[in-house]
Amino acid sequence: MTKLRGALSQIQGRFETEARSPFDDGWAGEDQIDETFQTSVTEERARSIIARNDSPDIPFEQSINPYRGCEHGCIYCYARPSHAYLELSPGLDFETKLFAKTNAVELLKAELSRKGYVPKPIAFGANTDVYQPIERRYKVMRGLLEVLAACDHPLTIVTKSALIERDIDLLARMAKKNLVKAFISITTLDHRLARTLEPRAASPQRRVDALRALAGAGIPCGVMVAPLIPALTDQSLEDVIQAAAKAGATMAGWILLRLPNEVRPLFKEWLAAHYPQRAEHVISIVRQSRGGRENDPNFGSRMTGSGNFVDLIGKRFELACKRLGLNSEDNRDNQGASRDRLDCSLFRPPDEGQMQLF
Repeated sequence: MTKLRGALSQIQGRFETEARSPFDDGWAGEDQIDETFQTSVTEERARSIIARNDSPDIPFEQSINPYRGCEHGCIYCYARPSHAYLELSPGLDFETKLFAKTNAVELLKAELSRKGYVPKPIAFGANTDVYQPIERRYKVMRGLLEVLAACDHPLTIVTKSALIERDIDLLARMAKKNLVKAFISITTLDHRLARTLEPRAASPQRRVDALRALAGAGIPCGVMVAPLIPALTDQSLEDVIQAAAKAGATMAGWILLRLPNEVRPLFKEWLAAHYPQRAEHVISIVRQSRGGRENDPNFGSRMTGSGNFVDLIGKRFELACKRLGLNSEDNRDNQGASRDRLDCSLFRPPDEGQMQLF
């Protein structure tokens, strides 16, 4: 097995022209075969920076991904198949061959300056974690945040990293104007499980600490129990919500495990290696919750699934939130996340340094 990596193999992407398969010629020792894959970062000049969607079950219309790939290495990550479009493996390539959009700040300024631009909350963390380890070096997220703060543009953040604490100075100022919400994703409080499930993300306790820091600075924050994995992490649902509430979270949501495209064989390979006795049971409940399939791509049901298991999780989630005072009854979406609207009326285009005529 590879150390501190989520995927166990280099599964072939859908669009690759050459197939690859592992082969041991008998010369290398075990330690050489299982060497740790090193992280490499390619700096790229993106053509645009704001992605737009009209999916009816996603609570945002605009998002920004300053990086492609994610070093956190979460084995269940639904974004893994996106690396196939680069003719790279959604497996180890996704978490080791990363791309940084170094011109993201100038692109954002240009898009916000366009005549007729209509401000809507921009979501960060939709397809890659903006606070993954390479952000410490590249600081692309910090630059984007500075632009949005200067323009009074609303945004939301979802992350598994405690690095978000670095930007509390900006986020706290924006929070006073109702311009930001931050969510910390906590899958489990079991450190041992988290170490293999999300090998390079912050530890569960460190994420709880980050929630406490955000709440202490007056930044509206919540917890996403995502993904909820049947027979593996579902038993800690209430514990995660309680820890988050104690840290100051006021919102909570959950999403059922999704296994699209190449994620499916990668996750099953991980299960067989780390939890072989539970593997069949986990996948069985996934199928029961996905209409007999291992993945449901349909809008609405793809996030929560359906069936007895899902109904039970929903009831447990609602009771826990009610008991702990999270999510007002008239202000929730189907995952439990708050729908309080951020203020878009304060937006002003970037000041490019031009002198005012009057």
